[in-house]
Amino acid sequence: MDGNPESADDLTGIGGDESPSGSAGASQAVGRGRLQLVASPIGNLGDITFRAAEALKNANVIACEDTRHTSRLLNHLGVKNKELVALHEHNEQQRSGRLVERALSGEVVAYVSDAGMPTISDPGYRIVRASYDAGLLVEVLPGACAVVTALAGSGMPTDAFYFGGFLPVKSGRRMNELTTALDRKETSIYYESPHRLLKTLNALCEIAPEREICVARELTKKFESFHRGQAQEVRAHFSEVNPKGEITFLIQGKGNRKQKREKLRPEKK
Repeated sequence: MDGNPESADDLTGIGGDESPSGSAGASQAVGRGRLQLVASPIGNLGDITFRAAEALKNANVIACEDTRHTSRLLNHLGVKNKELVALHEHNEQQRSGRLVERALSGEVVAYVSDAGMPTISDPGYRIVRASYDAGLLVEVLPGACAVVTALAGSGMPTDAFYFGGFLPVKSGRRMNELTTALDRKETSIYYESPHRLLKTLNALCEIAPEREICVARELTKKFESFHRGQAQEVRAHFSEVNPKGEITFLIQGKGNRKQKREKLRPEKK
């Protein structure tokens, strides 16, 4: 690293660039409205970034998926007396317009989902589109994301991957999606409910019992675990152990995208 680190006042900006996309954050943005997408922890509150904490502290209003959930995060950060507006999948289209109007008047609107990066299998897409349509600046403050966290710890190829959101609930559509995943060259990643995990494993074992998979559970939390192995082996485990917590489900690609697996060799002296 070269140069001095950015000061705390610069934490909500991209830094250096004087163009609108690189402007400073809410604390320096008087009269400059914008939408800020703020990533929040996916389990461990210690994963909140300095930049995210500063943005939430200085925003004029925080739109959030669940005000009660976000209130706990704000209490942890010591952020008090902040206006919260519920913005979730059932009211996002109706409320986005009013929030965009507030940003156009010069306010800084921060948006956080319950966990991880807004818009990634979470609400936020509509307010982003509405902001762009209105000519507003949209800033993205990165942070924790279950998809890449699970992929990094899975031991599967990471050079390319497919993310399919939540696996379909209906058995027929779920089987079609699993079949498609098995035919991909890339690693496939999905979110899955612990209540449906065993059904998904049973369906996968019907068509590819030896395919390598990974069940990443309770990421960043105390009981985080990565259950790796052939589909039939992972099914055997969860047939005896009741799955709990939030689950990210990974299926290794069929192998045409190769990553070399070299055994570690002792260095020559």
